[in-house]
Amino acid sequence: MQPYMATAAARTESAGTPSLKRVLGLPALLLYGIVLIQPTAPMPLFGAAAEKAHGHVVTTILIGMVAMLFTAFSYGRMANAYPSAGSAYTYVSREIHPALGYMVGWGMIFDYVMNPIICVIWCSKAAMNFLPGIPYAVWAVFFAALFTGMNLRGIEASARTNGIIAAGLGVVIVLFMGAAVRYLWLQPSLSLADWTRPFYDPRTFSIPVVSAGASLAVLTYIGFDGISTLSEEVHNPRRNILLATVLVCVITGILASVQVYAAQMVWPGTNFPDVDTAFCYVAGKAGGQWLFMTVNLALLVATIGSGGGAHLGAGRLLYSMGRDNAIPRGFFAAINPRTRIPSNNILLVGGLALAGAFTVTYSLGAELLNFGALIAFMGVNVACFVRYFVRGQTRTPGNFLWPLLGFAVCLLLWLSLGPKARMAGLIWLAAGVLYGAWRTNWFRKPLDFGPIDNGEDTAGNSGPEKPPKV
Repeated sequence: MQPYMATAAARTESAGTPSLKRVLGLPALLLYGIVLIQPTAPMPLFGAAAEKAHGHVVTTILIGMVAMLFTAFSYGRMANAYPSAGSAYTYVSREIHPALGYMVGWGMIFDYVMNPIICVIWCSKAAMNFLPGIPYAVWAVFFAALFTGMNLRGIEASARTNGIIAAGLGVVIVLFMGAAVRYLWLQPSLSLADWTRPFYDPRTFSIPVVSAGASLAVLTYIGFDGISTLSEEVHNPRRNILLATVLVCVITGILASVQVYAAQMVWPGTNFPDVDTAFCYVAGKAGGQWLFMTVNLALLVATIGSGGGAHLGAGRLLYSMGRDNAIPRGFFAAINPRTRIPSNNILLVGGLALAGAFTVTYSLGAELLNFGALIAFMGVNVACFVRYFVRGQTRTPGNFLWPLLGFAVCLLLWLSLGPKARMAGLIWLAAGVLYGAWRTNWFRKPLDFGPIDNGEDTAGNSGPEKPPKV
């Protein structure tokens, strides 16, 4: 057995309480992040993005990738400093102020809980297309139970499931690309302008139009932050979290660009029979009815993977907030001694996902997800700026520019949310302020931060990291 594993076991045994288990390497993190985002992420967005950007979907995907890379880099650097399961909540709490971190964490609950909710809604409706005789309520119960069961088995089982889902979606993407290449090969000769039109069409291009499309295309990358919630279950988190976060954004951007480029070449216009399922019609045009049905099934499987991954991340976020006693520790920080996972949180999120499937619409749930996600992104960028530029010993231009650019992009996107989402989100934040004030005597009582296990052998130069005073 490796020295780290023996040391970690000794820590757990000496503490007398179960802790999270470090079993994940960089490949598992990449699979988790890609499945959480979905390798097929641009497919559901394709029709709406094509309409909004007047066909420049590839350009908007690439702009979105650059925009999210700023925030991904901030996430990776903060995970290097604080390899903890709390993600943005932990970074802001320990680097800036616990009260601000609490509010970021409260906002993140919208993100992490709304994701499995909208996935239950979408999966249930998609399944009804295959078996319309089974009512929506039955499918909602089934998928909420499925997400919960997937994550109650332990982190190693979840990692294996991610690998299977990623492989299946990869096959579907290859099938679509093969059909698209065959379709284009059989068409009359295309000019150079035809091949470059998905990037730039002089007849319809304008900066406002492409910017509007990019604001939607950024949704392709929502979910990469979930990688940092697994920091306490990763070997060498200081290296692997940063690499995985940035690489997942790059890989997702490349995969998405290739998919939508092929789709735009097969279907050059923006008039689709149904905007929401436009990519399925593109697949049908390229490969026939069998590919139309295959892509429908693939999107269903992808959404199951995304919902299960978000469910897992929500459980880890609640665990971290419970461990710091920001929310009741006895319930939220409890670890199952057999599976070494926060089972209470997994079951709670499953119940919320089922309840939400009957109380919100898919579109409103998606906007509420973005409300919480963008708050978290802004918080991480500010925390990165404070740590590496304001307090850092080396005030480089990169330490100044990267996090500020990430914050500015996220703020613009947050301000563009619909009025219903902003109103509901602000009510949720107000409730969080009142609850936090009650628990902390108007935030005068500090949060009880636990030590962070950085995953390194105590025989070396480092052990559990002590957080800075805030």
